[in-house]
Amino acid sequence: LATPTFLQLYMRGCSPEDFGSLRVVMTGAEKLPDRLAAAFEERFGIRPLEGYGCTECSPAVAVNTHDFRSAGFRQVGTKRGKIGHPLAGVSVRIVHPDTRAPQPMGQPGLMLVRGPNVMQGYLGKPEKTAEVLHDGWYTTGDIAAIDEDGFLQITDRLSRFSKIGGEMVPHIKVEERLHELTGATEQTFVVAGVPDEKKGERLIVLHKLPDARLPEVLEKLSQTDLPNLWKPRADQFFRVESFPLLGTGK
Repeated sequence: LATPTFLQLYMRGCSPEDFGSLRVVMTGAEKLPDRLAAAFEERFGIRPLEGYGCTECSPAVAVNTHDFRSAGFRQVGTKRGKIGHPLAGVSVRIVHPDTRAPQPMGQPGLMLVRGPNVMQGYLGKPEKTAEVLHDGWYTTGDIAAIDEDGFLQITDRLSRFSKIGGEMVPHIKVEERLHELTGATEQTFVVAGVPDEKKGERLIVLHKLPDARLPEVLEKLSQTDLPNLWKPRADQFFRVESFPLLGTGK
């Protein structure tokens, strides 16, 4: 069990022989970029599986597993870009963030979780508990979708949107595109929203790119099919030496 951040450290500091006995590698705590999973598999010969959970759910909610095979039967256990199926005994519901009405299959919405793994509440904080627990359902704050095979996919974090000119702009989608344009396997960009007098908010980008590489990325970004509102302005890119990390590597 690891985080994507730790996988990057292993790729830099470990040899393939160090992981020669491993059969399963699973990540959590943050999204597993496909580019990182592919690079890890190429180096160590094992494809990382992605899981999902949160402290309030003890912590696992959903995981990818290996496929199950028997004579004349095969059950798919993993899909790339998905966080897998809910654990046994855990129920997941995808609802509209405002109305809480169930979303159609494949349509992103707010993810709720119910099961014996869900906490009873925050100790000594009834108001905070009431904000996230409703009829036994825990509000994760994550935007997710469920496909026809029951696989879940996290598409964004509700708190990681900016409202620009009346439109909701997802930070994670912009970050993913920037990483694709550079081919980076390490976290190189972080998108955030700041107040803007004209449009309510605007996007800024913190990055660790060498200054010489930034013009190339900006040129590619201008030519992508992202909506114009989703494209941060060139003067809103700011270089930093590092990003702060939690002890878990998140």
